[in-house]
Amino acid sequence: MDTKSHSYIIQPGSWEQLGATFDGDGVNFAIFSAHAERIELCLFDSSGKTEIARLELPEYTHEIWHGYVPGLKPGALYGYRVHGPYDPENGHRFNANKLLVDPYAKELVGDVEWNDAHFAYDLLHEDKDLIFDATDSAPFMPKCRVLDPTGFDWHDATRPNIPWSSAIVYETHVKGFTQLNPGIPKELRGTFDGMGHPASVDYIKSLGITLVELMPVHYFPDDQHLLDKGLHNFWGYNTLGFFAPASRYYGPRGFEGFREMVRNYHDAGIEVILDVVYNHTAEGNELGPTLSFKGIDNFSYYRTMPDQHRYYINDTGTGNTVNTSHPRVLQLIMDSLRYWVQHMHVDGFRFDLGTILGREPEGFDQRGGFFDAITQCPILSRVKLIGEPWDIGPGGYQVGGFPPGWAEWNDKYRDTVREYWKGDNVPADFAARLLGSGDIYDLRGRRPWSSVNFIAAHDGFTLNDLVSYDEKHNEANGEDNNDGHDDNRSYNYGAEGPTDDEGINAVRERQKRNFLATLFLSHGTPMLLAGDEFGRSQLGNNNGYCQDSEISWVRWEGLPETNEQLRDFTRQIIELRKAQPIFRRESWRDGMEVRWFNAGGGEQLPEQWDEGSTIALNLKRPDLDTEHGAWSNVLVLFNPFEGNIPFHVPPMGEGRWILELTTADPSIKGIEIEEDQDFDLEGRCLVILRRA
Repeated sequence: MDTKSHSYIIQPGSWEQLGATFDGDGVNFAIFSAHAERIELCLFDSSGKTEIARLELPEYTHEIWHGYVPGLKPGALYGYRVHGPYDPENGHRFNANKLLVDPYAKELVGDVEWNDAHFAYDLLHEDKDLIFDATDSAPFMPKCRVLDPTGFDWHDATRPNIPWSSAIVYETHVKGFTQLNPGIPKELRGTFDGMGHPASVDYIKSLGITLVELMPVHYFPDDQHLLDKGLHNFWGYNTLGFFAPASRYYGPRGFEGFREMVRNYHDAGIEVILDVVYNHTAEGNELGPTLSFKGIDNFSYYRTMPDQHRYYINDTGTGNTVNTSHPRVLQLIMDSLRYWVQHMHVDGFRFDLGTILGREPEGFDQRGGFFDAITQCPILSRVKLIGEPWDIGPGGYQVGGFPPGWAEWNDKYRDTVREYWKGDNVPADFAARLLGSGDIYDLRGRRPWSSVNFIAAHDGFTLNDLVSYDEKHNEANGEDNNDGHDDNRSYNYGAEGPTDDEGINAVRERQKRNFLATLFLSHGTPMLLAGDEFGRSQLGNNNGYCQDSEISWVRWEGLPETNEQLRDFTRQIIELRKAQPIFRRESWRDGMEVRWFNAGGGEQLPEQWDEGSTIALNLKRPDLDTEHGAWSNVLVLFNPFEGNIPFHVPPMGEGRWILELTTADPSIKGIEIEEDQDFDLEGRCLVILRRA
């Protein structure tokens, strides 16, 4: 190729900082590859279409190739071509005809434009991935952009640093939350700018939320098979750039829109954490495209089958598994995390398929390299860390298995609470989930907040659909309704989907209140799915990963009055949690007295836990400051059944109770309830009583 390399010179530079680093006079480039034979730096014009220089990195130090280009400035576009053996049987898939994304690129310009050139092998050959392909992929690849990460005005804003015991998580999606919001200018909808707009920030703050968890915002491409069906990768769990924001969410401020968004939430006292995907990449299995890691050093970046290095270990279910046992791959993840904390000011992370990160060659190990590195890092050990504690590999279910300092998504909480309010007889397990799942987390000094409690999340039914559908309805995904979970523990109460039946709708609204009240009265860290506070529906679709459409977007207008009533109730129950520390336990050793009662008013005996699900929880904390409004003694009644039950208020000899909340009618409160008398506990109802 005839390039203009003569207009640039390249010097040895430094190996010490990976990626493209501007020092004021030029740019240093450094990239890891243990098995490459040589690496070329390719520079492009401002359009990203024309390669204007190809410079061979002149030095190789500690398995890092590096070079320095004097005079090059931020804004320069680049990529790499990596030379080495094309030997899939031994785990090597080098092909210098494929332009590659720098794993440390801070910004990517353009999209992956799917083309046969992305594949390093002969697509038509019978043993296709064994046959080398020489087609140039550069015209169809995004380009890396050199950035100067300094210069953003953070307004000297301090991080909110919300204590874990006070955290209330709101899981949402940048585009899904903003696309239909009438309070956001149209040009900002679907962008970081829109997510950081006052209409977004003020609304989330008004709910009482302390922490926004954003679904993946690292750069990711749309899958070719989805584009072929007219669909898109909406969720974003298919990362290509671990340092680069997803440019699809850029607004008028571009890259800086992300930082401004974070700053605006911090100014409002709200933390921001990112849902991150370090367990696999967008390159798929051995028949997938060569976009970055596969062409830089396939054998180092991915776990391959021990006796067949041509094939990947697929503990993620996505085709490949990132090899966190390799020190340079682990460094990549750690450097990425630190970058988002230090330069982008995020407050923590939720790790998709987090069990993968703790996998060593012999299996999951909570003392594995990744966990050790996090624990020893003075930066990352102090931010909020949430693990999704499962993958599909051997021993992949690790709820309760993460190290001290970590919180975990607790699917046992989700499943048990769903079962309980559906009427299944699970009172003993339900009791454990209400109290922070101490059977799982009360060890090694872990705290009740380690359990991230949720009723619904992005993956599965929304809260509204949980009480409106018996079955999933994913036909719009183009997979004949075969995708998504079948075990939803849902119930439609007599009609599948929307109905005009007032009785059915009344039951559904009450059940939504029961779920929300249970969530925010449970010890642990509550997580609310965006829109569940007012009954958002996905029309029964429980796997909206490919639905960049009104199925997944939060709808804000044209909603029935019951939606606003539910939102008011959500604010009420969140305010109650925040005001009353008895519902947000900080420690298992706080002196709290816990008693359980049955419907007859007697203390629940061990043999009675299997006899029925109508129970009452009594919590006492004599140390709480009652003079300033704290409750030190509460009784919470639960009736998951359809009919009313005469609940005998336990005779404790301590006086009357005050009714503070009933999910049967949230407007009712302040009624005095005498001890040692029957209380008519309505069907499908939760009641809170406090001591007068």
